[in-house]
Amino acid sequence: MIYAGILAGGIGSRMGNVPLPKQFLDLDGKPILVHTVEKFLLTSEFDKIYIATPQKWISHTKDTLRKYHITDDRIEVVQGGSDRNETIMNIISAAEKANGISDEDVIITHDAVRPFLTRRIIKDNIESVLKYGAVDTVITATDTIITSENGDSIQSIPVRSEMYQGQTPQSFNVNLLRNSYNDLSDDDKQIMTDACKILVVADKQVKLVMGELYNIKITTPYDLKVANSIIKGGMLSD
Repeated sequence: MIYAGILAGGIGSRMGNVPLPKQFLDLDGKPILVHTVEKFLLTSEFDKIYIATPQKWISHTKDTLRKYHITDDRIEVVQGGSDRNETIMNIISAAEKANGISDEDVIITHDAVRPFLTRRIIKDNIESVLKYGAVDTVITATDTIITSENGDSIQSIPVRSEMYQGQTPQSFNVNLLRNSYNDLSDDDKQIMTDACKILVVADKQVKLVMGELYNIKITTPYDLKVANSIIKGGMLSD
């Protein structure tokens, strides 16, 4: 089985004084979430598409999908967790309850507020995760990266040609990710905010898939302005 997990658990704290979580904000006449879901619906390879959202927004999510005539029976809305990785585990639990989990099953996880992913990115993730078991979508870093532990002075400046910026989708063999997550201590689970890092600390290979510069995550009012410019400027390739 090939699962999609759309992570819609954000509350939009960096978006400022807005009445709804960021995934429900309007982008060119439709909620950001709807734009994202529509991209996944174009991919026939998905057996099931899970949308994970906070409990109090489940009904609103379902109403939003109906309003925009998204009735595909592959879609299921489930409750998210307290953080990103717990949300992914909740999706996996829902998939296991419905269908069981085999060693071949994979999940393609994606931020609900990255509405500009392309079919090419999705297809590359599916092909690579079926072959390698763990995949991260990235773009090359164009700016010099600086590290600082104290936030006051430079600790190091890594070689820019070796630096990449992480995007999503992040895709995994379901059992590989779940077993690696379950091996973490409770303390590690609290600080491990990136799903791919779970595999990295477990010494598992994570393959890279190239993303797109415009596959942005909409988290601030500035991001929303950029997103509208992307749509109006016709920057999308598919």
